[in-house]
Amino acid sequence: METAAGETRVAASPETVRKFTALGCRVVLEKGAGQASGYLDQAYVEAGAELVSRGDSPAWSQADVLLCVQSPSGTALSQLRRGSLVVGLLAPYANAELAGALQQAGLSAMALELLPRISRAQSADALSSQANIAGYKAVLLASAALDRYFPMLMTAAGTVQPARVVILGAGVAGLQAVATARRLGAVVYVSDIRPAVKEQVESLGARFIDPPEMEDKPAESGGYAKQASDAFLAAQRQQLSDQLAEADVAICTAQVPGRRAPRLISEDMLDRMRPGAVVVDLAVAQGGNCAETVSSQTVDRNGVKLIGANDLPCTVPNHASAMYARNLLALLQPTLKDGQLSLDSEDELIAGCLISHDGTIRRGDVLTPEAK
Repeated sequence: METAAGETRVAASPETVRKFTALGCRVVLEKGAGQASGYLDQAYVEAGAELVSRGDSPAWSQADVLLCVQSPSGTALSQLRRGSLVVGLLAPYANAELAGALQQAGLSAMALELLPRISRAQSADALSSQANIAGYKAVLLASAALDRYFPMLMTAAGTVQPARVVILGAGVAGLQAVATARRLGAVVYVSDIRPAVKEQVESLGARFIDPPEMEDKPAESGGYAKQASDAFLAAQRQQLSDQLAEADVAICTAQVPGRRAPRLISEDMLDRMRPGAVVVDLAVAQGGNCAETVSSQTVDRNGVKLIGANDLPCTVPNHASAMYARNLLALLQPTLKDGQLSLDSEDELIAGCLISHDGTIRRGDVLTPEAK
């Protein structure tokens, strides 16, 4: 059972328990682990899982693999036997505490945040599956908070013009936000530092805001946007200012793994937005794309609603858990034969996210602040 505040997801669904069991694995689950996600204990039992009480030390000490959403505490990790494997969203960036716990307990660990962006990894890409949910839910939050309709309506009282939505970032979350906003009938504009995403944006019916003309345009690396230069970001903010002045909704999704989120909406830009407009900041946990957003809070700034929308997948826990559990199954299935785990640390897929092997830290570049 997850212990992080507000975490409602679970790392295994009855579907994946059944498939792990078919692979020869013995699956043990803490009682009530899936309740917040809509999965009852009985469904897990029927799928072949064994249930144990929360914090059952013998169950932890016998585990070969621990599946989790967020990293357990150091105390919990110390209950695992040496050589066992921890798999989850372990927040590895500059996480010296996690490194110490893994070393002390002699554990192997795979951080899904570091999964390489290669075609073979797509089915295991937990960041994408969860970002997809975040982009969808961000639009629903915005539509509920907005003081007007999203679609254009023809009524006896006259025509209601559609809402104008500006989405910052055309990654997985941004593209899902585009698709959802378009389904609700909004006119959507998208800003991204990568000109290459223009075709994807336009294929969903949105209008791409071409980046500023500069010699050194940022692109992407390994499927993620590269960090843009300060000069480029300044030029982009100037370009966005006029767009935001006319916008009803802005949805911020621009993030760079392991780094502070770029500040794209300044206080001056907020000053130009109309009262009643809404900003949803998905990057708030990394410092925020928008000035003055506060994690898990809605701030009223001169009539503009600023929604600090972190952990949105936790608000759609059933589907978030189902997809996350499938990601874990897809990652581990090739390593399992007759219920035995065999990790090939030279395999590109494994090597990219294997941050620790039997207590030896393999990715000090992300785990320790000094290496940053």
